[in-house]
Amino acid sequence: MSDAVHAGGAPKPVGHYPHARRVGDLLFLSGIGPREPATNAIPAGIEAQTHAVFANVRAVLDASDARWEDLADVTVYLTDMAGDFAGYNRVWAEYFPDAATAPCRTTLGITALPTPISIELKCIAHVPRERTP
Repeated sequence: MSDAVHAGGAPKPVGHYPHARRVGDLLFLSGIGPREPATNAIPAGIEAQTHAVFANVRAVLDASDARWEDLADVTVYLTDMAGDFAGYNRVWAEYFPDAATAPCRTTLGITALPTPISIELKCIAHVPRERTP
């Protein structure tokens, strides 16, 4: 059995799908970009877009009763690997300063995303239904 999650604090999906789906103790987030939830505006520059996409991921995690620390695996899509990797990687290190506790990560260079954004994240989190205090 799986539960769909629709996060009011995240931008609306650009297609017909939920923000996330919980299956057992795993939470699968749909691709999330850096659009501003209220206006759909896209921040300028890879560092601003990376901060925005992390805020949107956090909004979906919050709506799913999950925590930032629950992230287990992140796939990152960049439309300009050569130009944007260093800036995105600097921001990543701000959010995950300890590589030993950071989620696994794969970064892929692609030619386009569905909207004119530079970065999109696909995340999997481990969220036990019963947490110990």
